[in-house]
Amino acid sequence: MKTLVLGLGNPILSDDGVGLRVAAELEHRLDQQEITIMETSVGGLSLLDLLVGYDRAIIIDAIQTVGGKVGQIHRLDPEAFDATRHAASPHDVNFATALEFGNRLGLALPRQIVIFAIEVTDVSTFSEECTPEVREAIPVCVEKIIHELNADLGA
Repeated sequence: MKTLVLGLGNPILSDDGVGLRVAAELEHRLDQQEITIMETSVGGLSLLDLLVGYDRAIIIDAIQTVGGKVGQIHRLDPEAFDATRHAASPHDVNFATALEFGNRLGLALPRQIVIFAIEVTDVSTFSEECTPEVREAIPVCVEKIIHELNADLGA
């Protein structure tokens, strides 16, 4: 199964870069021909270009939820974002809206998409380092993704 593991974030905004850091760790741990690991700072409609042609995608990103515990790792399906669909402008399209748009266009998007979102606290300080709680979650998230990939291989 052709799989994309995609880390999202901004590498110079503290915890916002956590998805990139998880993807970088996975790059060192995974060496399977059918798995592509990428890091990107793009979002919205630009994500569609990266997703096209894969059977499965695992996306890693930062998240801030009401009452969330910093460092907590959420495993989500795209449907978790259905209530957030909006587009204030063509440049401000969220993930759910981009997926819906791609599906309506008939793009060859992955049939299976899983999001690993790490609860973060600081996404505005200029820093190439994550906060301690988020940094501690990185290896845990790496292991969860490896487990997810291995479970799918055994299925």
